[in-house]
Amino acid sequence: MPRDYRHEYDSYHGKPEQIKNRNARNRAREIMRKKHGSRINGKDIHHIDMDPTNNKLSNLSIMSVHKNRAMNQKKPVTKKKKT
Repeated sequence: MPRDYRHEYDSYHGKPEQIKNRNARNRAREIMRKKHGSRINGKDIHHIDMDPTNNKLSNLSIMSVHKNRAMNQKKPVTKKKKT
């Protein structure tokens, strides 16, 4: 069964929060391109605190695509403590 990109956009990618996050990630890439030039070609921009809206230079680093995407799959899951 082929992917339904329209449904994906409508149910996730088109939501205001996701649009805001995507714009912030694009801004981060532009910030790093101005600072490092073509050194970022073929690389990902990693947000150290995993917050795509935090585009401070101290929070951004250049990382290989493989390493960054492997790291982002291991996002910390907050569990509620039983009291």
